[in-house]
Amino acid sequence: MNIVGESGASAVAILDANQPVFYVVSPDAWREMSKGGRTTSQKVENNKNDNTELLNESDDLDALGELYEEVAPVPAPRPKLRPRQRSVMTDSVLTQGAMRSNNFDVLADQLIAQENQRVKRGELSAASVGILKNRLDAHVLPYFKYIPPSQVTPMMMDAFVKRLTDAHLSSTTVSQYLVVVRKLLKLAIRHGFLREVPELPTIKVANRPRSMLSLKEYAAVVRTAHRLARRGDKAPEVKASSGHRERFWVQPRNLSLPPDMAWAIRFMVNSFVRPGDLRQLQHKHVQVVRGSSVYLRMTLPQTKRHDAPMVTLRPAVQVYEAALAQAQRDGRGGPDDYVFLPAETDRNYALAVLGFWFKWVMREAGVAPTDAMGRLRTLYCLRHTSIMFRLLYGQGIDMLTLARNARTSVQMIERFYASALDGEMNVAMLQSRRTSKN
Repeated sequence: MNIVGESGASAVAILDANQPVFYVVSPDAWREMSKGGRTTSQKVENNKNDNTELLNESDDLDALGELYEEVAPVPAPRPKLRPRQRSVMTDSVLTQGAMRSNNFDVLADQLIAQENQRVKRGELSAASVGILKNRLDAHVLPYFKYIPPSQVTPMMMDAFVKRLTDAHLSSTTVSQYLVVVRKLLKLAIRHGFLREVPELPTIKVANRPRSMLSLKEYAAVVRTAHRLARRGDKAPEVKASSGHRERFWVQPRNLSLPPDMAWAIRFMVNSFVRPGDLRQLQHKHVQVVRGSSVYLRMTLPQTKRHDAPMVTLRPAVQVYEAALAQAQRDGRGGPDDYVFLPAETDRNYALAVLGFWFKWVMREAGVAPTDAMGRLRTLYCLRHTSIMFRLLYGQGIDMLTLARNARTSVQMIERFYASALDGEMNVAMLQSRRTSKN
C-alpha cells in the first residue's frame, strides 16, 4: 500500500512469473480517473493507520471490476464501460511509468529507431525501414493495438496468421510479418514483460520463381518494340480486364513508344540488372571497356547489400552507345543524366511507364502475359531471362561468377532462377561424351 500511495497517477502492476496479473491504483488516482464517468456518489472512509480504503457502495465495487476489465486483455469489453472511461483509464494505466513499454505502439517506435541506427551503420537499407513501417501500419499494429505484449499467446498468433491469410497474402509475406512480430516480442523480453517469445505458427514458404521469356519470345518482343517505335503507334487506353479507362495515369507524351523500350529490353537481358537498377542507371555509372573482350563495367549504387561492379555481355555495349548518341542529340548525356527515359525526373514514374510499355509490346507481339505455370510476366522477368540464357547457352558458365556478377547468391539462383531449368533444356550437354585420348 505504501508503493500504491507513492505511485501517483500510475498503476502498480502485480506480476506473477514476470507477467502482469492485475493492476492496483491509489484511491486518489481512482477518483481522478472516475471524474465525469459515474454520477453515483462514492462514500469512502479513509483509515490512515493501516493505509487502506474501504469502498461502501456496491456501484464502486462494480467500478473497480470495470477497471480490471479495461486493463486486462479480454476479447470484448463490458458493455456498460463508457468510451470516455476507456480513454482516460487507458491513458493513465498503460501509458505512464514502467508499464508504458508494455504496449505494441511504444515497442514499434523503439524497433523503428533501432532499424534506423542499423541504416546509419550501413547494415540495412533505408528502403527496408520503409517496408517495416508499412507492415506495422497495415496489419501488426491494427491487430495488436489493445493487446499488451506480456499477454500474447500462441492462440493470438494463430489468429494473427489467419488475418494475414484472409487478406490473401502469400506464405512468404506472412513469414515476413511474423519476423516483425518476433522482433517486437524480443524487445518486450528486454523490458522484462516476457520470459521467452511465445510459440509462433510455422509457415512453409513456397518458392515462386519468376517467369521468363524463351529465345523466340525474346526476339519477338524486341522486333515488336522496334516496329512500334518506327511507326509511332499510340498505346490503347484500355485495361486488360475491364475495358476502356475513364482516367488514364500515363501522360499523353508517353503513349507513343520511343526506342527506349527496345533498348531497355535488350539491355536487361544482356546485363543482369534489376528494374530498380535500370531506373537509377546514370551515365556516370557506366564505363565502356574495349580489350580482348568488349563489355560495360557498371558501378551501380548498392542494392540488397551488394555493391560489386557488374559487367555486361557485348550486345549491351551497342545498346548503351545508341542510347547515349540519342541523348546527346537531345542535349543530354551528361554524367548525372539517366540512360533510359532521361527526360523523366520522377524515376518511379519512369519505371512504371517502362512496365506499361512492356505489357503493351508483349500484347502486340502475341506473347502471353503469363507463362505455362500461370506466373505473371513483368519487367522483372527480363532479369530472370538474362540469368537463364547464361545457364542455357553459356559455355562452361561458373555459377558463383554468374551469381556475383548478377548481385545475388548461388542459393538464390538455385531457388528462384535455375529452379525452372530441366534436363531437356540442356539435353545436348547431358548426351555429350568426352573424347578419348590416344
